[in-house]
Amino acid sequence: MTHATQTPRLAGRREWIGLAVLALPLLLVSMDMTVLYFAIPSIASALQPSGTQQLWMIDMYGFVLAGLLITMGNVGDRIGRRRLLMIGSAIFGLASVTAAFATDPTMLIVARAVQGIGGATLMPSTLALVRNMFQDEKQRRSAIAVWSTALSAGAGLGPVVSGLLLNNFWWGSVFLINVPAIVLLLVLCPVLIPEFRLARGEAGRFDIASCVLSLGGVLSVIWGLKEITVNGFGVLPAVAIAVGLVLGYVFVRRQKTLSHPMINPELFRNRDFGASLTVSLACFFCMIGSGIFTTQYLMEVLHMSPLEAALWTLVSPVVVTIAVPFVTVVARTVRPAYIIAAGFLVGTVGFLVMTQVGTDRNMFVVVAGTIGVGLGVAVALTCITDMVVGAAPAEHAGSAGALVQTGQELGGALGIAVLGSIGAAVYSANFDATAPHNVPAAALDAARQTVAGASEVAHQLPAAQGNALVAAAQEAFTGAVHIASLSGAAVALGTAIFTIALLRRIKPTPPQSAVKDDNQAKEVREPAAV
Repeated sequence: MTHATQTPRLAGRREWIGLAVLALPLLLVSMDMTVLYFAIPSIASALQPSGTQQLWMIDMYGFVLAGLLITMGNVGDRIGRRRLLMIGSAIFGLASVTAAFATDPTMLIVARAVQGIGGATLMPSTLALVRNMFQDEKQRRSAIAVWSTALSAGAGLGPVVSGLLLNNFWWGSVFLINVPAIVLLLVLCPVLIPEFRLARGEAGRFDIASCVLSLGGVLSVIWGLKEITVNGFGVLPAVAIAVGLVLGYVFVRRQKTLSHPMINPELFRNRDFGASLTVSLACFFCMIGSGIFTTQYLMEVLHMSPLEAALWTLVSPVVVTIAVPFVTVVARTVRPAYIIAAGFLVGTVGFLVMTQVGTDRNMFVVVAGTIGVGLGVAVALTCITDMVVGAAPAEHAGSAGALVQTGQELGGALGIAVLGSIGAAVYSANFDATAPHNVPAAALDAARQTVAGASEVAHQLPAAQGNALVAAAQEAFTGAVHIASLSGAAVALGTAIFTIALLRRIKPTPPQSAVKDDNQAKEVREPAAV
């Protein structure tokens, strides 16, 4: 028997307008990863949290989001990706209001956790809906370029939005800014976005054990990496990472035994898919890892205000937003591996430029370096996301998208841990070599921890001692940026070589595969309301 086939349906005006709607939650989720960077001092003054509570205010959102991505991707495949997007948006909006009016640290931490639950529904839902709405290869690539740009732009906009709001309003405004966008999404989503879900009988029973394994594995690894960043390498974080890896292995093994797995086990057997996930992880390693020093450098070495520093860091996302759409044009004729490798080579150059920063106010070096890293990673991320999502069956787009984003979260945590630890070690060693000898031991100990600590303790010393201490700390921190940037360049260059070695066989525009009637039956599509 010959199966009937059909040409992939071309997206029309409604789908492209719907894509703009889908970009809204993605902007919000990525903004909320960074929006507290400048708001924490105001929050600390109002709520009086302990040091540990401050860390949880920042980290709780990302922890919960990363841990639930795989589970929520699978839930979206079952109940409908549009439905999950709307439920998650409502949760995210209500949690944002609660966070804005929190009256104590615990209330804010809980609200951030609930925001993470909502965020975990939004990210895989948006990527899966893009996969479903744009079935044509070229259109999907363009749509994913928009998706990737929104993800990158949101992270860059977070500090800027935070700085602008804090200059005019109270700290809760950094959370309330989410609410109008959420309301707009809830109104437009049923009108513009069609529903996609697994057909009846295809979903099977929801596997609680897989949910627990994925949650435990991801949280253990990310907590261990963050603990290493804050307190250095130790037994407890090493054990946490090991436990997380074991849970991840058990999760993968379990998927192979289930009749209706949470993640299609065929994806784990696909070498191209695995290599693409690794490259996607490296993208976020470079992007997040490079950002941990930039803001500190601008504020502590170049003495910028928080808002001024945030505005300078916005230059790179603006350039990325303009440049990334052109990637889709090049991708029509050039193999994706070459584009991805070229992106990482640009990122390598950006990291190398950052090794030239000094204690003088030479903004050209900083801007050129951040643009190089940001643009290179964004180019690579656009192509690699399209490759990963395109490799997964449409009916499991939510689960595949969640797997991509979980890898990206792990990559970001790994970038912070590795480059942050390298930078901290180099800073301490450099400071010990150049620290002034006539400064009290307590002041030296505080300055040895961070460059911000040096600036703070310097105000308590005589002018000559304070200036000497700050100068030594700035020199030490600049040296740390150099070594961390060299390490980032090595990772970017290695990823470029890895990409060429393993993914160069993939052609630029593979022929559209015929869609069989029996495969179409695995997924249900419900049109938008009008």
